[in-house]
Amino acid sequence: MSNEEAAKAAIKHALRALRKRHLLEEGAHGAALAALSRPYVSQGLEWKEKVESLEVELQQCYKAQSRLAEQLGLEVSESRSLKASVQEKDLAIENLERELIETRDECSRLAVELEEKTKALKLLISENVEIKGQLQQMTLKAASAEAENKILIDRWMLQKMQDAERLNEANALYEDMMGRLKAKGLESLARQQVDGVVRRCEEGAEYFSQSQSTFPTTCANRIHAHEGGCSAILFECNSSKLLTGGQDRTIKLWDTSTGSLSRTLHGCLGSILDLAITHDNRSIIAASSSNNLYVWDTNSGRIRHTLTGHYEKVCAVDVSKISSRHIVSAAYDRTIKVWDLQKGYCTNTIIFHSNCNALSFSMDGHTICSGHVDGNLRLWDIQTGKLIHEVAAHSLSVTSISTSGNGNMLLTSGRDNFHNLFDTRTLEVCSTLRVSGSRAASNWSRSCISPGDNYVAAGSADGAVYVWSISKCDVVNTLKEHTSSVLCCSWSSLGEPLCSADKRGVICTWI
Repeated sequence: MSNEEAAKAAIKHALRALRKRHLLEEGAHGAALAALSRPYVSQGLEWKEKVESLEVELQQCYKAQSRLAEQLGLEVSESRSLKASVQEKDLAIENLERELIETRDECSRLAVELEEKTKALKLLISENVEIKGQLQQMTLKAASAEAENKILIDRWMLQKMQDAERLNEANALYEDMMGRLKAKGLESLARQQVDGVVRRCEEGAEYFSQSQSTFPTTCANRIHAHEGGCSAILFECNSSKLLTGGQDRTIKLWDTSTGSLSRTLHGCLGSILDLAITHDNRSIIAASSSNNLYVWDTNSGRIRHTLTGHYEKVCAVDVSKISSRHIVSAAYDRTIKVWDLQKGYCTNTIIFHSNCNALSFSMDGHTICSGHVDGNLRLWDIQTGKLIHEVAAHSLSVTSISTSGNGNMLLTSGRDNFHNLFDTRTLEVCSTLRVSGSRAASNWSRSCISPGDNYVAAGSADGAVYVWSISKCDVVNTLKEHTSSVLCCSWSSLGEPLCSADKRGVICTWI
């Protein structure tokens, strides 16, 4: 039964009650009507009392009727509100039923997807088991190949050691013969008779001069070359003219005999970190912090190429010992790039996990020697870009690499303040040079070997330049003229002078 029907029933019940009461009142008034027939005077008082009582009862009936009417209105309004609430709840129930249906559909769809994913997972697990089996087989093969490779390397190293011993015997014989023939003044005749005296590169017939040098003792010139510091110096080939590059983004050419400035080259957009020059002295190459390499024509003084391709600062550059066409560069983007100067673009890129600080071409031009932040010396094939050999050269970063004039020695310097000389034929350390107080000034502190392969010069953070004798493995002189950390040294191929540069941009020439 709805609320409205209940209200109607209540109203009907109230009306019936009123009618019944009315009938009862009529029955109660029957005695009064009968009394009317009595004399008015004798019954007046009784009638008056009954009238008053009836009026009181009538007022009570009206009050009861009013209360019932109010109660009826409240119940009607309450029934309407309950009806509206029931309608809202019916609507909510419909929405919930609709959401329940959608949820059931979504559950069904997810159940299907779960079944598909389960099948795919089972398939992947089976494939993973197969791949693990293949990996185990490949691991066994790799271990076997590594063992065979180790045996072959040991045999190869043994052969190299035997070759080195034979070469050492030949060199000892040559030195003995040269000592005897020099006393007789027949050195030119001995050079024609002894095999291997004049060394030729594999691709040409160019003779490399082996100028004898003495260690310097005196500062001939002290020049303020660059503002902000000078981090790269280099002599022209077979010349005493010096190239310097600094933080002021310029390259300057100096006459070391007079200390005068000959030329200034502009156009670099960053600090110059390293320099190289071709063997015909026609092209100057600068490694820059602007991520580029710049190639100047020495005759015109203009930039011929801007070599782009590195993504971080270029910190090292070198030119092939047998060709003025190929150069190699290293940058802090963990790449080493080989460039063709005639074409002006990169021909090969070597990627490695450790940044390279220094580079040098081998004498035959087929191998690149690189020194890295992890302290290792690595040799690369220039054609294939493959790693040929790797040696732990220093406990800290390698800062410099130099090749001796005869190509038999390789000088490396490191942040551990050691200078190691390697035999290029066996990659074994021949000598280790160190002195108390000598400290590398930066990650690009450049050391050098004298033209006669007799001495090594290296700058220090205390402002001194230390000169070692290779044969004695001891310091023969300490050059003090700089007032700040010495960053780089370079020796003229003529034998003298030796030049050094510091963080304040001052260069000193030593004779």
